Amino acid sequence: MKDKISGIAAQLLIDNIDTDQIIPTEFLKSIKKYGFGDYLFDGWRYLKDGDLDTPVDQRGIREDFILNQPPYNQAKILLAGDNFGCGSSREHAVWALRDFGIEAVLATSFGDIFYNNCFKNNVLAIKLKPEEFDKVSSFVSNDPFQLSISLANKQLEIGDQKIIFDIEDSLIQRVIHDLDDVDITLKEAEAIKAFEAKHLTAKPWL
Repeated sequence: MKDKISGIAAQLLIDNIDTDQIIPTEFLKSIKKYGFGDYLFDGWRYLKDGDLDTPVDQRGIREDFILNQPPYNQAKILLAGDNFGCGSSREHAVWALRDFGIEAVLATSFGDIFYNNCFKNNVLAIKLKPEEFDKVSSFVSNDPFQLSISLANKQLEIGDQKIIFDIEDSLIQRVIHDLDDVDITLKEAEAIKAFEAKHLTAKPWL
């Protein structure tokens, strides 16, 4: 059970970052759900193009990219530009954020499919009003270490100020309890068994 997310916050304030920029197409060949952290924002993090077969330590690091710079290379919270995660529906984009260590993304808006994929993979996505986002961004610019998110209370804590955010209870419960679609379905296991038994009795030829 997760009550709070806190840690280093990094800012990538570019609007309309799509899922291909979050993780390029060449890294979608793997059938695994884990191991994508090295390829997050791949085109921006490395000097040379790569693929799943090329070790990242052979490709050179772009030292001017924020997630390559200490302490932001240990970031748990990402402040992103408007319409973050637009574009294709690839779930790999969220896998890459999660595997890098990002536990929460804050933006004024998200691509709809990306937004829902976040909650399916234990990444908190928070939509803020522009004035709220600006306040958080200003705080993080001065102190990237003190941003804290209370999940149960649905609030951001920046110094002595608190900002309430709105997320459906069903979505934030996924993050609090680390639930995926299978976990949600299994909660109804007894009801499913009862339905199947009743259905089989009514239609035994099936």
